[in-house]
Amino acid sequence: MLASRTVSMAAASRGKFRSLVSVSRRLSTQQPSSSDSPPDFEHDAAPKRRPRKDPSGRSVLLFPGQGSQFVGMARGLLKYPNVKEMFSAAQCILGYDLLSLCLEGPEEDLQRTVHCQPAVFVTSLAAVEKLHHDNPEAIETCVAAAGFSVGEFAALVFSGAMTFSEALYVVKVRAEAMQKASELVPSGMLSVVGRPQAQYKYACLQAKEHCRSLGVQEPVCSVANYLFPDGRVIAGHQQALDFLQQNSRHLQFTRTKPLPVSGAFHTELMASATEPLGDVLRQVEVRRPEINVYSNVDGKRYMSEGHVRRQLAKQLVSPVKWEQTLHEIYERSQGESFPQTYELGPGRQLGATLQKCNRKAFQKYSYVDVVAKEEG
Repeated sequence: MLASRTVSMAAASRGKFRSLVSVSRRLSTQQPSSSDSPPDFEHDAAPKRRPRKDPSGRSVLLFPGQGSQFVGMARGLLKYPNVKEMFSAAQCILGYDLLSLCLEGPEEDLQRTVHCQPAVFVTSLAAVEKLHHDNPEAIETCVAAAGFSVGEFAALVFSGAMTFSEALYVVKVRAEAMQKASELVPSGMLSVVGRPQAQYKYACLQAKEHCRSLGVQEPVCSVANYLFPDGRVIAGHQQALDFLQQNSRHLQFTRTKPLPVSGAFHTELMASATEPLGDVLRQVEVRRPEINVYSNVDGKRYMSEGHVRRQLAKQLVSPVKWEQTLHEIYERSQGESFPQTYELGPGRQLGATLQKCNRKAFQKYSYVDVVAKEEG
């Protein structure tokens, strides 16, 4: 259960980060209010139909997930307003110096689930501050946001659905629960690129049969991430992943690569983490997002605060449908312009997946660098 003093601490620090929330508040002028009734000044007049906006003048923000972290990230963000304060608050909430870990490592500590999830979350929102400072129009014209796994929390904070401090505490609880779940059995995740004829579900069934032959009871092996056409991440018991690698040619896989993570995230092996995450989500304030934010669970946008809570808990044991999310965000009539897309956080993996899913949308993709560039 969430300690009451921690809730109080998180609530007390809300006011320090109004820039992130106030930015999203301005977005509410571009779409219907999330409240049940319109503001008082609208009661006496029928709402006017807004003129259709040119998509090329709008922006979409994408936030990366675990696996994108690296030592040195956030070094290029410290000069921007509020960033040092964000890391200071993170130290209070987490109980350790997150900024030092991001800048100096050691890498083994940064890679741990309990550390890298908060690190990616805070660095991604610090990148929002950089974008807001360098290109405020990109923030003010944002109509949609999505995040990969833990990145979804950053998208929700940006949208005004959660405060920075309370979302960070939820991420802390989530990361600890996932770390604990991953230590129950040897498991992992395997990045797979297959030929068009590859049958991923059938490959997983074969891997589970192999596990049973080794005496593994109730083996787990399933698609954990849908990345792009013919690109998947498969997760489960380590014996199942070993089988897939050893039989990759027979299974029509052109490439397999183990991911540097501690467990089989987004599979049923994370079931024990859903209860602590659900508990903490019920104890923090959640509001309906003020812009479109898309759920990893089904690629659809969030509709209410209850929907946010349910999907975030379900996300742990459900595959990340990132390819489907990108199709949902960028679907448009032939000839219609695409919005500007910004990736905010460590790494450029989301840009790479966007290029494979939608080359036309990728033409308007930019990365907000989180590392200081050399001067002179």
